[in-house]
Amino acid sequence: MFRIKRLYTFMLQSFLPLFLMTFFICLFIVLMQFLWRYIDDLVGKGLEMSVIGELFFYAALTMVPLALPLAILLASLMTFGNLGERFELTAMKASGVSLVKAMRPLIVLMVFVAVGAFFFQNNVLPIAQTKMWTLLYSMRQKSPELDIPEGVFYDQIPGFNLYVAKKDSETGVLHDLLIYNVERGTDNATIIYADSGKMSMTDDKGHLFLQLWQGEQFENLKEQGGISTHNVPYRRESFNDKEVMIAFDANFNRMDESGMRNQYVGKNISELQATIDSVNLRIDSVGSIYAEALKRNTFLGLPYQEYEKNPDGTGGFVRSKPVDLSAPLDIDSIFKGGNPAFAKSVINQGLSKARRVRSDYDYKAEFVYQDKYTIRRHAIELMKKFTLSAACLVFFFIGAPLGAIIRKGGLGTPLVISVILFIFYYIIDNTGYKMARDGKIAIWEGLWLSTFVLLPMGIFFTYKAVNDSAVFNSDAYANFFRKLFGKGETRKLEVKEVVMDEVDRNVAIAGIEQLSENCRAFFAKYPKRQGYVEYWTVGYDRRELHALRAELEHIVDYMSNDRHRIIILKLMELPVLKSLWFYHPGTAPWLSWTFVALFPVGLPLYMWGIHVQKKLREELERIITTDKELITLLKVNTEDIN
Repeated sequence: MFRIKRLYTFMLQSFLPLFLMTFFICLFIVLMQFLWRYIDDLVGKGLEMSVIGELFFYAALTMVPLALPLAILLASLMTFGNLGERFELTAMKASGVSLVKAMRPLIVLMVFVAVGAFFFQNNVLPIAQTKMWTLLYSMRQKSPELDIPEGVFYDQIPGFNLYVAKKDSETGVLHDLLIYNVERGTDNATIIYADSGKMSMTDDKGHLFLQLWQGEQFENLKEQGGISTHNVPYRRESFNDKEVMIAFDANFNRMDESGMRNQYVGKNISELQATIDSVNLRIDSVGSIYAEALKRNTFLGLPYQEYEKNPDGTGGFVRSKPVDLSAPLDIDSIFKGGNPAFAKSVINQGLSKARRVRSDYDYKAEFVYQDKYTIRRHAIELMKKFTLSAACLVFFFIGAPLGAIIRKGGLGTPLVISVILFIFYYIIDNTGYKMARDGKIAIWEGLWLSTFVLLPMGIFFTYKAVNDSAVFNSDAYANFFRKLFGKGETRKLEVKEVVMDEVDRNVAIAGIEQLSENCRAFFAKYPKRQGYVEYWTVGYDRRELHALRAELEHIVDYMSNDRHRIIILKLMELPVLKSLWFYHPGTAPWLSWTFVALFPVGLPLYMWGIHVQKKLREELERIITTDKELITLLKVNTEDIN
């Protein structure tokens, strides 16, 4: 009977609550970003809460591809960070459970999540995007909620400007109204002034009803025919009670979804592929037509093709034969024989014809460009169906091993790392998307660029976590750069309380003298500063330096058993020799001669290499000087030292 192992159950119980929590948190954050982006289209429209809730529901579905990878990254970081911080990962490894085995149930879960993300992208997301964008465009078309302020002109009613000096909040009466009807233009405006009035909407919310009292109406009669432009009459009307009806649709009218459904955001894989194939076929047919028309055009009065008839009555177009000239054609002679007006006329005609041809080709190019842009947008949407699933897997293989490495649980450190990584991913993904959309790179290169960049990172972190490597150990990196750039190290020796092997002074003196002799031999081999070519081709022999360092450390280790403090202090003055790459970077001949040939490229490395070589020579001189002092101290009697 199949049974799930307790370890697998434990891992799923640790991961799933964190995954659900982080997913809804990330979804809420991106949804708030959507709200702030489109807040101007929602505020002041008098929309019902059911409509706004419906928009937010569909917007949340469209934001899932953005929130899901971030949630997986954050949840995996927190899960394995908690396990590492509580030493549960250490207990698993001590009992023989490797990190990969502990990750196995979550890997299976991520495979199911990736498959579900694909079907979500293909089946659910097109419907959600269609409904969301249809609702959003419908909200943009809706008239704003009628709320006329005091003391300013209100221009949200199409064709009208209203001014209200004061509003009575209790009775709803408006005082000192000024209404400009500019539907026929500002030159033919109708102006209404009223001492007071009241405003209401009709039952169908299709018209605005104004009840005005004690006012006048001024109407321009300029549009009436037969009136002189110098004397423009107008009509003035005084009234005690006047009713005005203004067309103002305050209803929320949904747009038809069919228009948005035909866009690339509302199609699944099969529909996207069908559109791409049909547009490609249209481009090919239009291109063939343009090519045939181009072949049939005449240039300088000569056709590119001619119709040739065969003896049997059949025929077809063939390439025109080249025209043989007995002498080169002198174009300037055409203008020399005529008057200047004739030459100017010919040039103008040529320019006009060139502009017409260019305009025609620009129109054709724009037509083809729009079709190619349509293909790119549909191909991008098609490729997005697969990139989300890959991003989920990649982020898991980054977050899980990274959490096992840093061993920090909670929400603080994992959140900071997740945000940094996700911003890095988003920048790369958005850059690739825009380059693919504009046709600068291939579609698959732009859409898979972020995956190609992050996949090596996931492989690297997984490898380091499985092998328990200290990726974030600052001391390891400090030692690496110290070895690379030659930062000095200081010796630390102390007088031993118990000495097992006594120091033989004669042996010590012989060893020190031999060390000094080897240092002088090194100076004799490299008597002066090396030039650029000599540095790259010869350099300092690092094998000799290895031998000198081993000899120096052997002497220091042997003499550190001395019982006298002054000897130990003098040993601490001996430098720690290093075998740096910069002493001879051109170990491979091809690399040496490459830098020699590319002279300016290797100049900075050469300058630094000469600097570290100079430091090495100073250290060797200090060894010779210190050796002399040590020999002097060793030759002194023990009683004199004390």
